Amino acid sequence: MKFGISTFVTDEGIAPAELGKALEERGFDSMFLAEHTHIPASRETPYPGGEPLPRIYYRTLDPFVSLTAAATATEHLLVATGIALVIERDPITTAKEVASLDHISGGRVIFGVGAGWNREEMRNHGTDPARRGALMDERIRAMREIWARDEAEFHGEHVDFDPIHSWPKPVQQPHPPIYVGGESERSVARVAEYGGGWLPRAGTEDLGARIERVREQAGRRVPVSVYAAPHDASTLEDYAQAGVDRVLFYLPTKPRDATLEYLDRLAETAGM
Repeated sequence: MKFGISTFVTDEGIAPAELGKALEERGFDSMFLAEHTHIPASRETPYPGGEPLPRIYYRTLDPFVSLTAAATATEHLLVATGIALVIERDPITTAKEVASLDHISGGRVIFGVGAGWNREEMRNHGTDPARRGALMDERIRAMREIWARDEAEFHGEHVDFDPIHSWPKPVQQPHPPIYVGGESERSVARVAEYGGGWLPRAGTEDLGARIERVREQAGRRVPVSVYAAPHDASTLEDYAQAGVDRVLFYLPTKPRDATLEYLDRLAETAGM
């Protein structure tokens, strides 16, 4: 298995360029960054599980800015969104950001996507929570057209534009791999439709059987990266037996010195 990290980069933690360098130096292959554009002051939707929303959600940097900083400070580290909230993003602008990052990094982008959970947050972007899945699907289809064609156009229910020109095109062809977050049946269907990989959360029940089903439905060996995984040896053995390709350890958001110490422990657990 490969090992990466999933984390929130904020203005109160280690800087993204230094984090990227530290990961590469220790042998981690990837950095997946979370996204929240904002947190509404009054939310109808509680944090999943009912716990108070952690401070990191309020202070998260834009993932594409952070990933660009990390990409320019490294040579081999994969830079990834984990996950990008496509339902809160303009597809033309996002297609440009993903392609630009892939260009700057020399083809090291993984585009992790998901439909999100914070209904008040998405409403502030004009998104109807009940239609967010269909909106995400159309926006991703539109982005794929922009990446693939010199003169792209798209006409759907939620996305509609006449022929446009947009460069750069991604280094990776036809585009960076799209990793789909989520464990629902619709998420599995998205992996089969347009996913370059599956991004289930740690704690997903019957993971081995579900991985088999995802790959059977997709008709290929879909890469699987487990998001926010714990770092204990028995869990890693279970992941290996389940057919997981990459474990993304959850990295708490801490200042520089505390982060580097934590990374040393994670690298030791992974045997790197």
